Amino acid sequence: MVVMSSLRVILQASPCKSLWRRFQTPRFVPARPCSLYTCTYKSRNRALHPLWETVDLVPGGERQSPINIRWRDSVYDPGLKPLTISYDPTTCLHVWNNGYSFLVEFEDSTDKSVIEGGPLEHNYRLKQFHFHWGAIDAWGSEHTVDSKCYPAELHLVHWNAVRFENFEDAALEEHGLAVIGVFLKLGRHHKELQKLVDTLPSIKHKDTLVEFGSFDPSCLMPACPDYWTYSGSLTTPPLSESVTWIIKKQPVEVDHDQPCPGLHDKFLVTFSREVMETALGRYAFHPLP
Repeated sequence: MVVMSSLRVILQASPCKSLWRRFQTPRFVPARPCSLYTCTYKSRNRALHPLWETVDLVPGGERQSPINIRWRDSVYDPGLKPLTISYDPTTCLHVWNNGYSFLVEFEDSTDKSVIEGGPLEHNYRLKQFHFHWGAIDAWGSEHTVDSKCYPAELHLVHWNAVRFENFEDAALEEHGLAVIGVFLKLGRHHKELQKLVDTLPSIKHKDTLVEFGSFDPSCLMPACPDYWTYSGSLTTPPLSESVTWIIKKQPVEVDHDQPCPGLHDKFLVTFSREVMETALGRYAFHPLP
């Protein structure tokens, strides 16, 4: 059990009458780098990353992710700003099966697709997005809300190009990454997501890649802008405490065959990390507005 004694939870009201909240707390190695840090790590050719082989090898820390978000521990922060999301669809490059998951990667040499505001001091460039899901619909998300799991969780990964020269360096240092998390729940068919789902049969094998141009991932965001945010870590090795997490409060509806038809038990279902336990004294408590 990991106890995060310095975690702080902040909440801000929004026009849609919800709340922003803030928590503080091989076969072959491709020549091109992978933007999921698990496979940029030196042992990316192994079937199971060595850090997952024994708990003794997992680094400790007070800001490890994912966490269980608890409503009652939320703290109001009147200074927390809205998050501004500006994505250029032309920066979308391709979908890639890296052997651990499928990633949708973006051109990130300029500030064409960025987020700013919210808990962030700088613009952060979009690098890629990917999903986490489980073998069954009852669980799959990495983060939980009051111990509730969602069928899947979308992660949009951004890096701080103001302070760092590249994604790999940013992924290892504090304030290096900003990840937007979006919960997926079963419901209506998601038309825009289906465009991505339709590409997946083309990347069934490791290291296969298919072009996927002109896609705006903001279509995968919920309508309500409210979010929780906290300082945490990567959820895959090397588990660096480099991530500002921005977790959207409102889930997005998808139908049963989205986002990963036929892929259960083959990708991140194996590598999703358990939620870090909450404990007494982990949060600073303040009354909600």
